[in-house]
Amino acid sequence: MRIGPYVLPSPVVLAPMAGVTDRPFRLLCRALGAGLAASEMITSDMRLWHTSKSRQRMDHEGEPEPRVVQLAGADPAGLAAAARANVALGAQIIDLNMGCPAKKVCGRLCGSALLRDEALVARILHAVVSAVDVPVTLKIRTGWDREHTNGVEIARIAESCGIAALAVHGRTRADFYAGSAEYDTIRAIKSQLRIPVFANGDIAAPQKAREVLDLTGADGVMIGRASHGAPWIFRAVNAHLNFHLNQRNAPPPLQRADLRDIILAHLDSLYSFYGEESGVRIARKHLGWYCELLDGPAQIRGELMGAANTAVQFAQALKHFEHWVGAAAAAA
Repeated sequence: MRIGPYVLPSPVVLAPMAGVTDRPFRLLCRALGAGLAASEMITSDMRLWHTSKSRQRMDHEGEPEPRVVQLAGADPAGLAAAARANVALGAQIIDLNMGCPAKKVCGRLCGSALLRDEALVARILHAVVSAVDVPVTLKIRTGWDREHTNGVEIARIAESCGIAALAVHGRTRADFYAGSAEYDTIRAIKSQLRIPVFANGDIAAPQKAREVLDLTGADGVMIGRASHGAPWIFRAVNAHLNFHLNQRNAPPPLQRADLRDIILAHLDSLYSFYGEESGVRIARKHLGWYCELLDGPAQIRGELMGAANTAVQFAQALKHFEHWVGAAAAAA
């Protein structure tokens, strides 16, 4: 799959998620087979970029190409200026957020709230595409609510404005993450477009990715929540898709020792990136997800969440995941 000048190594990409897809997680997912990994959402209001959170979200040191920055906003000129500034800082693809359902985002008429104003969508897309010489991509939902599913119309506008690729979550804003994603709208969108389309929503297993690609005709899949505590899902989906196409033999499945090493390396990268105080706090979120692999996760989660510093937290994680690996070896 090609986006502008970039040929992606895989059609399976990581969804941008605020509070999750920081640089350590992006690097991890790319190493495990994600074909693309966008930054956490960055506001287009450059007056807010002085905060440590914004600076960290704009840090792409060591990331493989292409480096993707996702922007959120509702002002065409402001988004265009923010796009230019991020390209100057090394962004190679600009992604625009018109899919976030969060109240604090939609309350500012950003994210999926923009889907209610097709004329404004067109002005934003035209302004940003015209402002930069890198590909601009777009993430949307199928509409604002079930009575207003205008995803096909938004997609046509996107392509006409020069958007290089489109990701579509198969839910409306009103759905948030409830119920099941629907893929009929994604199929209808793909049938109307020539640009690459990524299907997103409820893709939590390799077989599901294959089913969604077959159903929608999409060029790739975007995985979000299923990567929480399981960044190796990209490796598994790639293996399944490649085997399905008879391109190559599937790689051997990861063993518990492999997963332990991935988890511990992720912790170490979080500590290095955020430092002591923030590192131990931010690692708790990921450890909460990783604990689902273990027996008795509730008790273990309590120990890991209660760790006062990175050294104690890492030692606790090492102990529990070493035990998990040893239990499998003893049972073999």
